Amino acid sequence: MVLRSPLPVRLPALPGVGFKPEHFDDILADRPFDGFFEVHAENYMGAGGPPHARLGRLRRNHALSLHGVGLSIGGADPLDREHLARLKALCDRYEPESFSEHLAWSTHAGAFLNDLLPLPYTAETLDRVVAHVAQTQDALGRRMLLENPATYVAFAESDIPETAFLAAVARRAGCGLLLDLDNVLVSATNHGTSPEAWLDAFPLADVGEIHLAGHAETTDDAGAPLLIDAHGAVVPDPVWALYRRVLRRAGPLPTLIEWDNDVPAWPALRAEAERARGLLVAAAHDEAA
Repeated sequence: MVLRSPLPVRLPALPGVGFKPEHFDDILADRPFDGFFEVHAENYMGAGGPPHARLGRLRRNHALSLHGVGLSIGGADPLDREHLARLKALCDRYEPESFSEHLAWSTHAGAFLNDLLPLPYTAETLDRVVAHVAQTQDALGRRMLLENPATYVAFAESDIPETAFLAAVARRAGCGLLLDLDNVLVSATNHGTSPEAWLDAFPLADVGEIHLAGHAETTDDAGAPLLIDAHGAVVPDPVWALYRRVLRRAGPLPTLIEWDNDVPAWPALRAEAERARGLLVAAAHDEAA
């Protein structure tokens, strides 16, 4: 089932940052930040208190993106209707410009596994993800974005390329896509494939938001490079290079700096957002030329 009249994604083609409570006072004291804020939806499912007071204050002057981590879109179990109801209440409360979730699963037999786990890309999985995305959009009354995952293993039974899988979900469920470029680099490095070739096959026309983040570098048991999507460092040069490649093809798109671990002071996070802003401005200029 495809939702016929969902609220569209309305994020502006500006830089955004993931809001952290420790930055709240600095954000208010700093010169105005012309961009959007993104929060993890599950952190705001309580009824009130300081989290909502801070978020409500930011919402007065900024676009807002809600990023879910708990729906288990790819899970074999039915979606949790109580979780969906809480998510709808949050969306109704703040009317965000965007809601997104992950192409992953995180629940089994009623237990929450506290991780975003990979899926085999098969026709059966595709049918399930499409049904879950459509159900979510119906429940929320809005179009959602689905994020490509960072992966560390591949399934032998996968018979659909990841880019084709995501394109099929977007086409059949009527959703948009969230393109996480660090996840692209992490997955390609871990699987020994080309991130540029992956992007060349990706349906950029369906993208409603981009994520940029840093990763951790290590090696596997065989000594091969292994990247971990850790969200704990500056955006590395290879990710900025992929970002430029996307902007050349697609033009300016809403772009989030995602930094969730070892969170720096506000000026450092804002500096990353301003670097993205410079590339967005250049892309807009090239598009107009």
